[in-house]
Amino acid sequence: MTKNFVFYVFAAFLVVLVGCGKPKSKGGAIDDGQVHGISPNSKPSMSMPLGMVYVPPGNFHMGPSDEDINYTFTSRNREVSIPGFWMDATELTNNKYREFVYWVRDSTVAVMLGAPYYDTIVHWKQLKTVKLDDAKFKDQLSSAGYFIKVDAQGTKPFFNPEKLIYAYTEPDFQELTKSENREAFKANPLQFFKKRKVMAYPDTTVWMKDFSYSYNEPMTKRYFAHPSFGNYPVVGVNWRQAQAFCNWRTKKLNNYLESKKMAVESDFRLPSEAEWEYAARGGRSSSMYPWGNYYLRNKKGCLLANFKPGRGNYAEDGGFYTVRVDAYWPNGYGLYNMSGNVAEWTNSYFNEGAYNIVHDMSPDLRYDAKDSDPPRMKRKVVRGGSWKDVGYYLQTSTRNYEYQDTSKSYIGFRCVIDLVPRR
Repeated sequence: MTKNFVFYVFAAFLVVLVGCGKPKSKGGAIDDGQVHGISPNSKPSMSMPLGMVYVPPGNFHMGPSDEDINYTFTSRNREVSIPGFWMDATELTNNKYREFVYWVRDSTVAVMLGAPYYDTIVHWKQLKTVKLDDAKFKDQLSSAGYFIKVDAQGTKPFFNPEKLIYAYTEPDFQELTKSENREAFKANPLQFFKKRKVMAYPDTTVWMKDFSYSYNEPMTKRYFAHPSFGNYPVVGVNWRQAQAFCNWRTKKLNNYLESKKMAVESDFRLPSEAEWEYAARGGRSSSMYPWGNYYLRNKKGCLLANFKPGRGNYAEDGGFYTVRVDAYWPNGYGLYNMSGNVAEWTNSYFNEGAYNIVHDMSPDLRYDAKDSDPPRMKRKVVRGGSWKDVGYYLQTSTRNYEYQDTSKSYIGFRCVIDLVPRR
């Protein structure tokens, strides 16, 4: 029950006590000639989101805190303001992303067996428990191409990752808010809703494809499949897959809230480039790194992040490839590995002159590239540097990009959500 609702109920109780009779109620408001206001609903809101920390509103100097050693001039220092938001304290783990993959797998099987669905959202109450180990289901799935059989001794059939498709629909708010599209929206609202189909399973072959003449087969085989890597950051996920995960996470939460008669919340999403940099600084507006200036080691000589120190000495910082998402010390906001471990997708389109045109209030530059667009239009900003990068890319202001349909062994992501703070 919200505070406003409690106030209005208490005010109504006082009116009953002091008035000359009970005032009539009309549409939920007290009919005494005064404006009391109406709460949208009396549903309680959710508690603090699990695994997230609150990044308070504020302003900072976005842009380089040190010399632009590349002299690319793709970022100019300017003061901007950012509203508050919640952010995952760590990069998204293999275990959390696996929950998404398994959900898509089970939903795909359920739909094939006749379960009703909307955008891959299955009504589980109308379907009995599906047991994938059941022989009759395996035969049915194999004939439909859901299982791949390998004619080798001791090799079990495995689920076809190309069948793990997450389908969803999302509104195009950028086009919906344009005044010239009002009449078109009235004529056909569906044209402003985009249908997406994204393969859910990460590309585990990136460990071999990203590095020529390098033996990384064990990581390809085990990184996403072995429980020892459960709390390591998920990789091999492109920008579209990260967006699909955010959509699924939103639906999962809101479906639960509606079942408990609670108010639904805003969407999970990828952070904008400015939000990411503001959060990474951890309250240190002009510092080079999340921990401050100017060095990559502490007083004892210990490295403060997982990256490539020196020339080829990958193991010096304590991790050869990636490390656990909660390794090293968090920054001032309680966020882990904002520099190093894996670089992170943002929601922003990469443009060299973006800093010259974006607003100084919650700046963001977005472009929804189509498959037919040239590669230049598919560039998305990635931030933070990774386990295979040198120290320059660990700076909070360093900009980099990757193509939205490309997955790498050194790029992951974390989500944000716009909620009021709960202390």
